[in-house]
Amino acid sequence: MTGYSAPLKEIQFTLEAVAGLADLAKLPGLEDAQPDLICAALDEANKLAESVLVPLQRIGDTQPPKIENGVVRTSPGWRDAYKQYVEGGWNGPAFDPEIGGGGLPWAATTALNELFGSACLSFTLGPLLTQGAIDLLEAHGTSEQKEKYLEKMVSGEWTGTMNLTEPQAGSDVGALRTKAVRDGEKFRIHGQKIYISYGDHDLTDNIVHMVLARIEGAPAGIRGVSLFVVPKYLVNEDGTLGDRNDLRPVSLEHKMGIHGSPTCVMSYGDGDGAIGWLVGEENGGIQAMFTMMNNARLGVGLQGLSVAERALQQATAFAAERRQGRDPETGEENAPISRHPDVKRMLATMRAETEAMRALCYWVAARLDESRRAPDALVRAKSQRLLDLLIPVVKAYCTDRGVEVASTNVQVHGGMGFIEDTGAAQILRDSRIAPIYEGTNGIQAMDLLGRKLVRDGGEAMAELIDLMRNDLEISAAAGFNDLASGVGVGVDALEAASKSQLQRFGANPAAASAAAVDYLELTGRVVSAWLLTKGATSVKTWAGGDASFAEARIAVARFFVARLLPPAIALTEILGSGAEAALAVSAATA
Repeated sequence: MTGYSAPLKEIQFTLEAVAGLADLAKLPGLEDAQPDLICAALDEANKLAESVLVPLQRIGDTQPPKIENGVVRTSPGWRDAYKQYVEGGWNGPAFDPEIGGGGLPWAATTALNELFGSACLSFTLGPLLTQGAIDLLEAHGTSEQKEKYLEKMVSGEWTGTMNLTEPQAGSDVGALRTKAVRDGEKFRIHGQKIYISYGDHDLTDNIVHMVLARIEGAPAGIRGVSLFVVPKYLVNEDGTLGDRNDLRPVSLEHKMGIHGSPTCVMSYGDGDGAIGWLVGEENGGIQAMFTMMNNARLGVGLQGLSVAERALQQATAFAAERRQGRDPETGEENAPISRHPDVKRMLATMRAETEAMRALCYWVAARLDESRRAPDALVRAKSQRLLDLLIPVVKAYCTDRGVEVASTNVQVHGGMGFIEDTGAAQILRDSRIAPIYEGTNGIQAMDLLGRKLVRDGGEAMAELIDLMRNDLEISAAAGFNDLASGVGVGVDALEAASKSQLQRFGANPAAASAAAVDYLELTGRVVSAWLLTKGATSVKTWAGGDASFAEARIAVARFFVARLLPPAIALTEILGSGAEAALAVSAATA
């Protein structure tokens, strides 16, 4: 298996030229987020990724966690790696320094999380959920809950989890059966949860579970769900750990990939009941949990980028070393396969998809920073609308692309890609869960259409379209008229599709919904093409005398606009009749 080293210059460029790091550093509380500091942080993080996390990739796959005497033991090397990870302060860079965080923008934290995920995806699932749980408690926890848990979670001394799914309640969270019985100011939790990443492990002394359950007497369905904080060990008033709570890991799931991540079946309340405390309002659990879910959806979308970058590096290295056939341009025999036109096409596609995902993830993360910190309430509100609109796009679009890039990596390897020893198959196996968890990508598409587009009558989408058109005018004036023109066609198509989907949803929600995935794909492609063009427009200035770096970024943008954007624009032809045809097939074969 090949190694990994973060593409630091590409990351820094995307943060600064696309996400707008300089503007983020002007926001209250982010004044220290200067390019030199972020660059130094990325460099140090890459050292940890290369030397400590990369070796875990194969170990976790071949030596997965085990349950011993009711305790999950993580894969060899995991505990030492986690110790180095938290000692470096990498668990909470985006959080307030008052609770031990690093005070960095979420955009910069997203960049750090990208390279950790590329190094070893299974390892980073625990910290990803912990960051989401911290975000949730900051937004909805009581002052007592914040004082009790946040500093230990930010430091990484304790981890956090998300407990939604049950055997009979997957995406339909309202069908859950876990119950909460009132016991004074606390509750006794009884039920079983499945697919709980890092539900138990030996990395920390305590695990803080965020558990959805229904209080006795609450309404049926999603309106009767509440959220509880349920620690593995109860916490005394002085902050020390007390008795073991009534919860346990029943078993570990045997999965297609991400073997190093302990995915637990968790049982709550086999005895008197696991003690938990209400977070947020009674029956308001799903609203509170959405804070954590949206954080996780950005993180899961980022996983698509992480696996794509790892796959791209592996495919590029293999294609340069593997010799076979004749170079069609020079006639050289036994030439590196990287010279063959179809391999060039695959590698170019992998690179363009990866750089587009990076631009999308970082730009959306920057809107998260603005939505929370901008002094102007109107700016905060607009950034929040754009964030809400694009979170499902990041999650679905990037995870789908991650699987495709990982699959192309196998194809570049040829027969060797199908052999486990190369590691290409593992990257593909690990990537496949991402389009499923945190809401399947079909659910993300329905969220974009039914909740985001329809809810505000297309207002947020119209704001995004205006923003893109303004930037394209700047690109055209800077001499990139070919890119501006090509992306402009896509923006026009997205505007027309948005209007038609709004009308179609009002007349026939089922037909519009059958095309929701196509609409999300169009959105993702157009926004990605715009962001690549935005970067290409400023790259020569940003890169200074590095002409090769600038030329490469411009070439990638032109490839994306010429090759990958047009098929998405063509989706507008099937948003209407194609969706109705899908419904007709379903009806005919029922």
